[in-house]
Amino acid sequence: MGSGTWLQLLLTLGALWGIGARETQLGILGEPTLLQIPRKFQECTEEFGEATWKKTMEGSQKKTILLKISGGNVTEYKRERMRFHRGNFSLEILNTSRDDERLYEYSISKGPEEELWQIQLQVFEPVADPNIQILHRELSNGSCSLSLLCTSERGDEVSYSWDSWDNRTRGICSGNGRVLNVSYSLWNDSIRCVCTARNRVSSRDVAFDSSQCGSEQRGVPGVRTELLVPLVALGVIVIIIVAIVTVRATHSAKCCQVPSQVTPIGATSATIYAQVQKPKGTVPNAAPVSCTTIYAAATGPPLATDGAPRSPAASPTPRGHPQDTTTVYASVTLPVA
Repeated sequence: MGSGTWLQLLLTLGALWGIGARETQLGILGEPTLLQIPRKFQECTEEFGEATWKKTMEGSQKKTILLKISGGNVTEYKRERMRFHRGNFSLEILNTSRDDERLYEYSISKGPEEELWQIQLQVFEPVADPNIQILHRELSNGSCSLSLLCTSERGDEVSYSWDSWDNRTRGICSGNGRVLNVSYSLWNDSIRCVCTARNRVSSRDVAFDSSQCGSEQRGVPGVRTELLVPLVALGVIVIIIVAIVTVRATHSAKCCQVPSQVTPIGATSATIYAQVQKPKGTVPNAAPVSCTTIYAAATGPPLATDGAPRSPAASPTPRGHPQDTTTVYASVTLPVA
């Protein structure tokens, strides 16, 4: 058997051995991922001191060297993204990305032989906290029938399952998939269905409280509990505003009322200040006269016999425009003797 045949046989056995020495590891998107080797490979690395970390795409012949160990010296080619742990020769990816989903190889040189350990890395985005929505609700004969939808906004290969909060009602909420159809009596207020969203790297759950069905009428959507307090507060504010507006309107109406005693249209009202002075000289057979101020209120013409005001002919007053009140100052002087 020639040397070429031996070489081909050695490569074939190495390939078969390499397939048997492969493992699958899961990485979480955005988090560190630690690539480890078995204890046997750690001992061989300490004994021979020659090893290499590489990565390649599945089915590709091109490989990228990430780290090389030779004679106790370590050379790192991706220090900004990876960290080497000398204690167990593991390689840590600091911030796992989609591009890190590759086939990684750790090879040990044992003279003319080489031992290989392969790690197939699969990267998953973790699931986010799920939400439960009510697709359909129906009340009938004291029972509530619901159709619930459970969804998670993020995550790779997410699966959904339903279960009860406790063992007493396990059969009511059991199911798989996003949608759950459940029916229960309104008198039973202890039903809590739990939806779990999971994938291969994470799991999150959320509970649905059966009291949300409440005592609502059929076909009428219910008011959520968290909205009840704001609605009540808004109603109180509206009532207070209406009461304030009503009180102000009543007060304004009272202030603007016309007095019950109205001066007839066309009548005039005036106040006359008259000063009567003492005459110069002496008036015989007259008692001394002192200066007197007379205040007299003058009004319009007297009423007629039928009660209507009598307008002066000289200065008629237009109908509908009452004459304003006027103050007249008159000086009256007695004749000089």
